[in-house]
Amino acid sequence: MKKTVNLTPAGKAELEQELAELIAERPAIAERIATARAFGDLSENQEYTDARAEQKTVENRILEIQDILKNATLIKARKTTKVNVGSTVEITMSGKPFTYTIVGPVEANPLEGKISNESPIGKELLGRKVGDEFKFNGKTVVIKNML
Repeated sequence: MKKTVNLTPAGKAELEQELAELIAERPAIAERIATARAFGDLSENQEYTDARAEQKTVENRILEIQDILKNATLIKARKTTKVNVGSTVEITMSGKPFTYTIVGPVEANPLEGKISNESPIGKELLGRKVGDEFKFNGKTVVIKNML
């Protein structure tokens, strides 16, 4: 069964950029492998082992990104009064302000204010409107604004 992945246009662009950078790394990694192979005995050649491990990591990430992009559904930001995937909301939690963009799990990065629609706070925010107040983990959350 094909699993669709929700991405914002910005998230898709970031993945496409990462994919291009990883593909561009391939020749340099291949060169390091060839150079390390020339040192001789591969069983005790740490440079060769490290270069092969890096190659495996890069190739796995390339396959992962290609799969994500192949199965991506773009989230279209739409003007609405309710919080949905793609919305950016300003909230206060126990009086402290936070700004979150609701994104799919692949794109989520809480340190950048991008939270998954499948995360506990993401689930709580979905479908709510500006002015709504609710409890989350024992704290009062108020939706102040939708950007």
